[in-house]
Amino acid sequence: MTQSLASPYRRAALKGVFFQGAVALVIAVIVFICWGALAAQSALAGGVIAVLPNLVFAIYAFRYMGASKANQVHQSFKRGAGLKFLLTTALFLVAFKVLVLTPSWLIVSFVLVTIVHWFTSIFFNH
Repeated sequence: MTQSLASPYRRAALKGVFFQGAVALVIAVIVFICWGALAAQSALAGGVIAVLPNLVFAIYAFRYMGASKANQVHQSFKRGAGLKFLLTTALFLVAFKVLVLTPSWLIVSFVLVTIVHWFTSIFFNH
């Protein structure tokens, strides 16, 4: 029963994450057209760094629902938030250590996609 209670919220969260992914791709294409491949790769990396941790959080945060599962809801939100933080940090470290990129485009794209995430609740109501 709790799975059926959580599913509309999970769907809404996943819609928001997929919308973020689409915005990240649009940003990368615009940057590619205007500034070239290296800048576009950096912008895409910034978008992935914003989207992937949010996907992990959405999967963990909306596993349980209901008053009878309050402890599990709390634990899954804590676990999701912790994993989101660790994954974001790890992805930034990997991007700066491994990829050849333009740091400004990585950060600009990350910030823009994160801002989109804040406003998705306006567009995607469950």
